[in-house]
Amino acid sequence: MTFDIIRSARAVLHVTDLDASRTFYEALGFVETESDDTHIFYRGLEEHNHHSLLLKKGDEASVEAISYKMMREEDLDTLASLFDGKGYKVKWMEAGSQKAIGRSFRVQDVSGIPVEFFAKMDTVDRMLQRYDQYRGARVQRIDHFNCMVADVQKAYDFYTEELGFRCSEYTSSDDEAIWAAWLHRKPSVHDVAFMNGDGPRLHHIGFWLSDQLSLIHACDVLASMGYVDSIERGPGRHGLSNAFFLYLRDPDGHRIELYNGDYLTSDPDFKPIRWDINDPMRQTFWGHEAPDRWFNEASLVQNVHTGKTLPLQEPTLKKKKPTFII
Repeated sequence: MTFDIIRSARAVLHVTDLDASRTFYEALGFVETESDDTHIFYRGLEEHNHHSLLLKKGDEASVEAISYKMMREEDLDTLASLFDGKGYKVKWMEAGSQKAIGRSFRVQDVSGIPVEFFAKMDTVDRMLQRYDQYRGARVQRIDHFNCMVADVQKAYDFYTEELGFRCSEYTSSDDEAIWAAWLHRKPSVHDVAFMNGDGPRLHHIGFWLSDQLSLIHACDVLASMGYVDSIERGPGRHGLSNAFFLYLRDPDGHRIELYNGDYLTSDPDFKPIRWDINDPMRQTFWGHEAPDRWFNEASLVQNVHTGKTLPLQEPTLKKKKPTFII
């Protein structure tokens, strides 16, 4: 591999009401870098890049792209050539065509997820030690994406064999069919997870918190502001990844995870952890059972060339209600 994907870097979401979204995301403690009538650029307190979450005013809620940061500018050309060589139609976006982003390209990945790759983003002052600005969940940084796809095995193979991702944990059945997989580039449990279901859709975006108390405080803040119904699942602790979690739905239904407590995966001899789908230990370590909508609802994704939302495909594995989504 002659290119280097560093990490998950940003998400671009379409929302129908920017004012409603601003109230919600400010309650969580996101830092607004800047905004205009149709865009809000958010980042976490420790992030030095211009933004990790871009909200765009749209007619319907959807996902325009999820983005990964590359090590070098020339990595973009190498990676784009890989996609071209395999028959994927790449859409280049020149520097200046997007606020704060250098040259980038977008492509529908093997599952249909709209992914973007870039190497340069404008930098801003970190707020890490501006404790006077800490609010809500005190969100620190973006951590991962979770994607619902029709064929997890196909996604797993492409990301590990072609893009250089490594697997930290996965769930499989007796016949070794993969139901879900957690893949990473940075040395944590995942930058992206793939789960079996009607897809392509984005199940959630995970944001890292510095401690569990920040997550609990977020619940208090949300409840005090009338957002009790936005708390979908948690707080609790996952069996897979060991992470402390809280799942929320924003005003348009996009799912956000507040996340803390996973582990280091940097050692080259780290071996992926297998969980049998019938093993109860793969389920939530403790916490309430997830509601049914958890397994059925997710954000529609856009075609990178037309901007229209993609139709859903039924999964290759038989649907069943899992409890291992992270």
